[in-house]
Amino acid sequence: MRKSRFTEAQIIGMIKEQEAGMPTAEVCRRHGLSPSTFYKLKAKYGGMDVS
Repeated sequence: MRKSRFTEAQIIGMIKEQEAGMPTAEVCRRHGLSPSTFYKLKAKYGGMDVS
């Protein structure tokens, strides 16, 4: 299985940026991923907090 380019903390940070009001397209552009990948990660990590 392929390892992710991002750690869980980075993914959760991206989701929090988007939830804080930053447009999804801007978050994706800043971090270099496609919107479909972002939404897949959001579905997986959406309710999590950084420990």
